[in-house]
Amino acid sequence: MSVPPPDDAPLTAAGLGLPADRLGERATLLQVSSAFCAPCAGARVVARRVAETAEGVRHVEVDVAGHERLAAALQIRSTPTVLVLDGAGRVRHRVEGVPRLAWLREAVAGV
Repeated sequence: MSVPPPDDAPLTAAGLGLPADRLGERATLLQVSSAFCAPCAGARVVARRVAETAEGVRHVEVDVAGHERLAAALQIRSTPTVLVLDGAGRVRHRVEGVPRLAWLREAVAGV
């Protein structure tokens, strides 16, 4: 049984199962989705909009079905879940469901 890392433990690109060049320099909006999740499309629109308008920020979406270990380590209980990672890969904020645009912009600005 794996033990989830503490919220402030850095997640490496390898630990995310992602190439390092997919992560944002300043922040990464990591969206965990599932194939038949209607609200995931709304979360995608909001996260992409923030990433497109904030320098050094990237939006990365992963399907929970292909990233079970990651989902367990991050204690993902529902989809969509959007995590705001800082440049070092630490989880700074999380929201289950579709984030409000203003909230997500504020969360990114604070990273």
